[in-house]
Amino acid sequence: MKLFRPIFTIIAVLLAMPAMGGQNCKNPVYARANPYKCAVRSNTVFYVLGGAAVAATTAAAVAATSGGGGGGGGSAPTTPMPTIQIPDVRGADVSTTRLAAVINDTEYSRNLEQYNDIRLAYSRARGYSGATSHIAVLDNGATSWHGGNVASVAQSVAPGATISQHRITDDTYEFLPYAQIGNVIAATPHADIFNASWSVSMRATDVRSRTHFERLTHPEFVKSVSDAAERGAIFVWAAGNDSATQSSALSAMPMVIPELRGHFINVVAWDTSTGSLAEFSNACGVTKDFCLAAPGTDLDTGTDFVSGTSFAAPVVSAAVATLREAFPHMTATQITALLLETARDVGAPGVDNVYGHGLLDMERATRPVGAAVVPIGNEMSAPLRRARVSGQVAKNIKSSNIHFAFFDKYGRPFKTSLAEHLSVQNPSRAMDHIRGERKLAMNFGTIEMGFKQNDFVLGEGLLRAESRHSIGFIGLNHKIDVGRTSLHGVFNIGQSRPMPVPESMISKFSTMYNATASISAKRGNWYAQIAAPDIIVRGNLHLRTPMGRGANGDILFTEQTVKLGGRPSVEYTIGYKFLSATFVDNPYGTDEVFFIAKTKTIF
Repeated sequence: MKLFRPIFTIIAVLLAMPAMGGQNCKNPVYARANPYKCAVRSNTVFYVLGGAAVAATTAAAVAATSGGGGGGGGSAPTTPMPTIQIPDVRGADVSTTRLAAVINDTEYSRNLEQYNDIRLAYSRARGYSGATSHIAVLDNGATSWHGGNVASVAQSVAPGATISQHRITDDTYEFLPYAQIGNVIAATPHADIFNASWSVSMRATDVRSRTHFERLTHPEFVKSVSDAAERGAIFVWAAGNDSATQSSALSAMPMVIPELRGHFINVVAWDTSTGSLAEFSNACGVTKDFCLAAPGTDLDTGTDFVSGTSFAAPVVSAAVATLREAFPHMTATQITALLLETARDVGAPGVDNVYGHGLLDMERATRPVGAAVVPIGNEMSAPLRRARVSGQVAKNIKSSNIHFAFFDKYGRPFKTSLAEHLSVQNPSRAMDHIRGERKLAMNFGTIEMGFKQNDFVLGEGLLRAESRHSIGFIGLNHKIDVGRTSLHGVFNIGQSRPMPVPESMISKFSTMYNATASISAKRGNWYAQIAAPDIIVRGNLHLRTPMGRGANGDILFTEQTVKLGGRPSVEYTIGYKFLSATFVDNPYGTDEVFFIAKTKTIF
């Protein structure tokens, strides 16, 4: 059917615009970053290219008219951060120095405004460039104007990705039959992303069923697309440049080929200069559930300035490559869902008929989404929340510089420091004073031995341990009178083996050695005491921490050891009869002061 003949849906806008004599162009930084907007030229050359043969010949004429296209060269801008102002900027994990380095890169600065619209600098600053992914460009060849520029856009956004060109036209730039296009797809099994910057004049609403679509194209074409999806490939398709409310019929494939759902993204063009859908771009229409917008105007490829959904599509293809590199365990359906979920809502609230899910957002796509959890074992996880640990233990954990991975709703691992999720929880000294020392002991003169309970490894959250554990101890307990003053000294050393709980990253404790020391004096109704009740002499805390995912998607764990010990808390108490005041010097936490009135009444 003639109406279903594929066409390259490109708009080559050579931006031969009058000088923008406004304030921006007087700024040398802006002028260097936007040479095509601040240059003085005579006319605007605006071509809509139809059939394949026309695309080739007209593109050559356009290139000649433009003198090879704009350059975008010159000195890189010194803008320290992306300039787009949006209310939910995150990126707290990215340093401004690293962002500046990305933005000042010549390749990035050529399309500074477009890339800032999708916050590309953040994914680049996080270290992702699309490496390990392979984008197959289904077009009219690497040496053609159209195919070459499509590939250039993809390479600019994902410089680390492998880009290969696969011709779907003959030597006269006429499209091959659909069956042969299907053969091209089938012969490219190594590609995990297919970019299709071409469309048909029929609308997505005109496709009635799979059988109808097979009649319009060819069963072998449908089978090849379906097989590629089955092996995990993702198709990124241009919506078309007819200024229509509905995308091209080719963009409707997932509606009639169910196995393409989660393996297909339809792309409309975003106009950076107006902050809205490009005037030429088709809207998402009925494809809105798997459609989003990407920059598609005034893109500088290094040889030309190009506009069209043809060039918005490779921006999204490169975004897919970026995520596949960053999170290799993710499936195709997870990646497409992630890109759609994290797109920035730029139209009517929610998924709408114009922009679908919204504008591509690489900052959102490369940071955690949803509730964060920490795997504790292969079958257990816990929410990522602040762990509270007693002071001496917390200090040693913080100084060990331990990192671990938490996972978002898509199972993506993100590294964080344990110290950032740790706060000090002081033991309840006041309650210990009220309850009195909990121990069972036998005395042989000044020698004392027995068992007592302690909570010096008290922890909550990810580092939770049993709140109380028993310590076997032996030591000295001696009283002497010096005139009217009674002196009492206690020193003992003990051994214990605290126990973690199953939902803790603590896998075990080594045998712990701890000591207690105190000296008190009493004279009449007054008394004073200095005590160090929780001295950790030696011991190790063993952690089993998640570190990420392996190539097969399995969660990787590592064992880490924290050596315990250090300066203990010291208590200073003064009392009169049944009243006492205590100051606790907690070197690794909050100092405490408490007052106790302790007496008993007999009925």
